[in-house]
Amino acid sequence: MKLRTAALALFAVVASAQWIHHPTPGIPRTPDGKPDLNAPAPKLADGKADLTGIWVRVPPPGNPGGANFGNTVTYYMTPPGAEVPLLPWAAELLRHRRYDDLGGGRPSERCLPHGVIGAMLPNTPFKIAHTPGVTLLLYEQFNQYRQIFTDGRTFPEDPNPAWWGYSIGHWDRDVFVVETQGFNDKTWLDDSGYPHTEAMRSIERFHRTSFGHMDLDVTIDDPKAYAKPWSVRIQLALMADTEMIEDVCDNEQDARHITAK
Repeated sequence: MKLRTAALALFAVVASAQWIHHPTPGIPRTPDGKPDLNAPAPKLADGKADLTGIWVRVPPPGNPGGANFGNTVTYYMTPPGAEVPLLPWAAELLRHRRYDDLGGGRPSERCLPHGVIGAMLPNTPFKIAHTPGVTLLLYEQFNQYRQIFTDGRTFPEDPNPAWWGYSIGHWDRDVFVVETQGFNDKTWLDDSGYPHTEAMRSIERFHRTSFGHMDLDVTIDDPKAYAKPWSVRIQLALMADTEMIEDVCDNEQDARHITAK
């Protein structure tokens, strides 16, 4: 009998294991020299909130230990305890991925993108960098990135369906709002296998509440897979005095280890 084994452990990177230690210049510090994560959130030159930095998700309440805990959207549902409103076909596909395949076959096994929500759930960091007209999200895992355009453009009439979709950002006071559409249907919304279709649209709201803390609210609207829109809240923590490291995923070599004899 062939057994599919989950590949999550293969790609887990513990954030505390970052090997580059470099004091971040210009950040607030406590009297003992440590980063003051409770200091006020910084501002950009134009007065907007500055989201710049390296961030990693905070484990959800009840963490039993282990780097992979919390890689499922149900830990972050808002309001807490809410259910994901799956349509019947999507519920059956989730059941198949979770129980028949035991999580095997997820795109990350082949070094393909996690996509929206899923990329924030592994215990691996990502960097936010603002530039004029575009904000970049740089993911350490698999050396991947997203572009969020802030130059006033509108969505293309016929976007080429993509793993990360097409993202446009704007500011709602101190909240950075990212609207994305034009997805393909190949990503999983988390490691347990929540599906979506090309009709999916997402809205992400990044709110930096202090120097070292940020809330990320994500709403998924996919009428072909879910009965109504639903949301999650992921808390993010700043990683100061460090830098991301290269993470290269070898498609063929990694995939060889997914299926046990």
